[in-house]
Amino acid sequence: MALLTTHKLESFYGDFQALFGVDFEIEPGEIVAMIGANGAGKSTFLKTVCGLLAAPAAAVMFDEQPIGGLAPGRIVQRGVAMVPEGRRLFPSLSVTENLLMGAYAKRAGPWTLEAVQMLFPVLREKGNSPAMALSGGQQQMAAIGRALMSNPKLLICDELSLGLAPIVVKEIYDALPRICADGMTAIIVEQDVGMAQRVSNRLYCLQEGRVMLSGLSAALSREQISRAYFGV
Repeated sequence: MALLTTHKLESFYGDFQALFGVDFEIEPGEIVAMIGANGAGKSTFLKTVCGLLAAPAAAVMFDEQPIGGLAPGRIVQRGVAMVPEGRRLFPSLSVTENLLMGAYAKRAGPWTLEAVQMLFPVLREKGNSPAMALSGGQQQMAAIGRALMSNPKLLICDELSLGLAPIVVKEIYDALPRICADGMTAIIVEQDVGMAQRVSNRLYCLQEGRVMLSGLSAALSREQISRAYFGV
């Protein structure tokens, strides 16, 4: 049974429609990648799932319950956490304080401060430093750790590799199997198509707010993905 589904999901910025009838599903324990060019609707989809944009209640179902249009805090309490594009750390707080902010929902689970610091040891080493003193890659690790501190059932990652050196991207994605080892479900939005295919079980490609392609990541050819990605 799917953990998260959307059914004919539409989303708007004022009068501008950004999503058109998006059907999506992810099973417990799956890693699903979402790809598409800039403006394809990927971040809009994530914002709508997380309650940052309005949606009819039944258009977004999580754990068999409608969550469309719920306040973001209530969706976090249900077990959804997002690592936002651009990290969005709290600049006035230390690294450790940023991590602890992720635990406000008080959900039980394996992800404690110690567990996050074991996953990314640099977060322990730099724990008392201002969050903005970290490198870009370290900030991304802190953003992931903050999301994990809520002990989500579903982890949503928006553009993990954006602006990072390839060696840092590899380090972050090398941590993904450990993050998901206990059955964590994850949605990964990624510009790097090759990386998206490698780390995911299934893949969706959006173009102009519509699903143009979906299927098993390993079974989709580069030609199929290119056609869907560029709309040709």
